[in-house]
Amino acid sequence: MTGFEGFWSQGDVITRSVAVLLLLMSVGAWVVILWKGWLLRRVRFDIERAVPAFWAAASLETGRDQLAAFDREQALLPLLTAAMATPPGGTLEAKGHTDSQLTRRLRDALHGVLAQLQFGQVLLASIGSTAPFIGLFGTVWGIYHALIAISAAGSMSIERVAGPVGEALVMTAAGLAVAIPAVLAYNIFGKMIGSCEAELEGFAHDLREMVTDATR
Repeated sequence: MTGFEGFWSQGDVITRSVAVLLLLMSVGAWVVILWKGWLLRRVRFDIERAVPAFWAAASLETGRDQLAAFDREQALLPLLTAAMATPPGGTLEAKGHTDSQLTRRLRDALHGVLAQLQFGQVLLASIGSTAPFIGLFGTVWGIYHALIAISAAGSMSIERVAGPVGEALVMTAAGLAVAIPAVLAYNIFGKMIGSCEAELEGFAHDLREMVTDATR
């Protein structure tokens, strides 16, 4: 029995816990990768269609309908809703300058949309940065456990050491296998989110200019 099966059968509670933890991290990372990849592709595609359709509309109501038809992930509609909203009377927000009120609402709406797009990034970064060390810990503990067992048997030879040590090294490889996809996905998604953020900021700026000009 070699490889991970041998490592699992000869390991103790700690080594098995490390293996289970790496498995859970891998599953969690791939769930986030597949979901975020699907989400960000939809958002980018929707922005490319929705923004030109909105500005090509003959009226604000028609533009809102066009935006709602294309904006499947609700990345643009919150900005339009914030731009057209009016603060309730008798509040501190209502006492501020109109331009300041508009800027504040658009900023808060933009932050909410970006938080939605960035969801899961912390998990990918955490998995990518910790999985190699968790795997290394499993390897070190496995080697220690194997050497103790060999020493207790009273026979020390390269043949008896090479097998358990090689099996323990599987944990290091497992840690890297978990971390590498998470790191790559984090970097790719970061670039995609940055592109969406630039488009959303541009749309928010144009909305602010439109509302400001209409109120003058």
